[in-house]
Amino acid sequence: MRIKAKLVLEDGKTYDCFSFGAEGETTGEIVFNTSMTGYQEILSDPSYCGQMIVMTYPLIGNYGISNEDFESEKPQIKAFIVKELCTYPSNWRSDTSLDALLKKHNIMGVEGLDTRAITRHIRNSGAMRAIISTKDLDVASLLEKVKQSPSMVGANLVDEVTCKKAYTWDEPNGKDWQFLENVSREHAYTIAVYDFGVKRNILRKFVERGCRLHVFPSKTKAEDILKINPDGVFLSNGPGDPEAVDYVIPEIQKLIGKKPIFGICLGQQLAGIALGGHTYKLKFGHRGANHPVKNLETGVIEITSQNHGFTVDPKSLNERDIELTHFNLYDGTLEGFRHKELPIFSVQYHPEASPGPHDSDYLFNKFMDSIENFA
Repeated sequence: MRIKAKLVLEDGKTYDCFSFGAEGETTGEIVFNTSMTGYQEILSDPSYCGQMIVMTYPLIGNYGISNEDFESEKPQIKAFIVKELCTYPSNWRSDTSLDALLKKHNIMGVEGLDTRAITRHIRNSGAMRAIISTKDLDVASLLEKVKQSPSMVGANLVDEVTCKKAYTWDEPNGKDWQFLENVSREHAYTIAVYDFGVKRNILRKFVERGCRLHVFPSKTKAEDILKINPDGVFLSNGPGDPEAVDYVIPEIQKLIGKKPIFGICLGQQLAGIALGGHTYKLKFGHRGANHPVKNLETGVIEITSQNHGFTVDPKSLNERDIELTHFNLYDGTLEGFRHKELPIFSVQYHPEASPGPHDSDYLFNKFMDSIENFA
């Protein structure tokens, strides 16, 4: 028997649907992702903490869930919204189904909706809060609840996903996963990783290049980072409003100029703030696997994977010190910058997610070069 559910957006838009995964009630920011594959990586990406994900591709769950493909220890989303759930996955690597995974982690999913219509509504009206419920189907009641739920603006969600204590990271599955075509040689560098919600595949990209990784919680002081004398510092991706993670900005500022720094996604936003810039919330964000970005240094158009709702305002960066290196060709937003004198650069998109499929892999080599030149 299919269990009825309701999805209600904070502007009053209502959708009838059916439940899978856990039953109950949950709120979060509703956003959409245009990827045709990669739903497991999306589910387990810590940058989606606090959000309900609408998948525009109509059939989800068809290749199941593989224990080797998680980007973190568990699913991180608030809810998963699909047009049609595949209940019988077909894939020799599959260990369980999408439905079973969400049930195990008490995460709600709903199906039977026109997800492209929802996406069009979000594009027109903007990302907003929403509620899903199987126990309360009264629209007025649900609308009142969603209006009382937290907003993404001002939300510090990094504290929910960062590691509890520092650790060293080694890929547990050997080298079978490595893609070495773009790796010219190994670099025995020690990298300090600021964990704001880091994805495992980012860590793999460093290990591919021979690096030793020390991963630190988001509230680690710069002095403690410098105690291990790393060759470089990486600022990871993560969820929420970057300006709400204000405690880390002074620590990043202490590291600028002392060690080469590379940032991805939230890491770019925090680097931008540390360099005197400001961020703002996009209307509906960038989430998908085919976003075109122009590299102004080479003129090359990179096909990129993206997941962010905030971005750095390029006008807030000091043009005497900062060179803008990448721009999004969909809406002209900033996708990358570097300091003209100091060894710090960043991108807003996700090179580790194999978009293009390897258009952006060079960025990890660029970080290796930055370390070598700094030394």
